[in-house]
Amino acid sequence: MPDTKKYFAHPSAIIDDGCEIGEGTKIWHFSHIMPNCKIGAQCNIGQNVVISPDVVLGKNVKVQNNVSIYTGVICEDDVFLGPSMVFTNVTNPRSAVNRKNQYARTVVKKGASIGANATIVCGHDIGEFAFIGAGAVVTKNVPAYALVIGNPAKQTGWMSEYGHKLNFNKEGEATCPESGEKYLLRQGTVKKVS
Repeated sequence: MPDTKKYFAHPSAIIDDGCEIGEGTKIWHFSHIMPNCKIGAQCNIGQNVVISPDVVLGKNVKVQNNVSIYTGVICEDDVFLGPSMVFTNVTNPRSAVNRKNQYARTVVKKGASIGANATIVCGHDIGEFAFIGAGAVVTKNVPAYALVIGNPAKQTGWMSEYGHKLNFNKEGEATCPESGEKYLLRQGTVKKVS
């Protein structure tokens, strides 16, 4: 059992051997952290969450209630996983066929948000600060800063790092209304201007 002095785990949570859990992380009611997970500092793992073996979560990852994070998933720092969102890890599951050696990798990059009840089909990466709308079904890679919604998910715009839809002018420039940060859209790619 990991050292519980540097993080909080509710008494009903189960934490298996071999896990690394960062300082200040909180693990809430009825959650199960399976063997060999790596969870960064200052994460919040909501109620009834399952984190499967070998999953990696960066720092400050927020996992809302009723989320299952399956083997093959990597979430970088500052990722938000909305309530009841779903990851998969096999593209063609069958009960009678064991495909544990075929788990596909899915990377959710820094700052990305995935809305409530969204589904991420395995093997598709989510770009930095991308925003996946509630209920979306992601069946392909999502670019950095992209806003995607629907089933199957389609890109409908671009988002700032503060989570606001960006409105680009004809020169391909936009400003976040909350932070004042500026962004450029060039050849289908958004970049924040430093």
